[in-house]
Amino acid sequence: MNEGDAAGRLVRPFTLTGGRTRPSRADFTLITSVTAVDPPPEGSARSQPEHQRIVRLCARPVVVAELAAQLDLPVSVVVILLCDLLEAGRITVQAPRLVSRTPDLDLLQKVRDGLGRL
Repeated sequence: MNEGDAAGRLVRPFTLTGGRTRPSRADFTLITSVTAVDPPPEGSARSQPEHQRIVRLCARPVVVAELAAQLDLPVSVVVILLCDLLEAGRITVQAPRLVSRTPDLDLLQKVRDGLGRL
């Protein structure tokens, strides 16, 4: 059972997403950075309270996992809401930078040595 918010009401995740279970985009990850567009685009439709909370939390760049934790919602629900906001032009997203696939042998050696000292 879901816990109520500060007002004591119960809202099920599928209600927040309008019954949708899949995001419209597949490129959000836990470490995708999200930032609110300021000022919001003209003619933006009035969004639901959860969308407004997300936009407020994204005044500075924040990653998807942190948003989900701050909103106390499942990541899957947050991603669906983020897709809505992205399509409305209310947020921008920054994919995580690719890290070299070549292992840094010096770093791995230091980690191994550090673990050995524990």
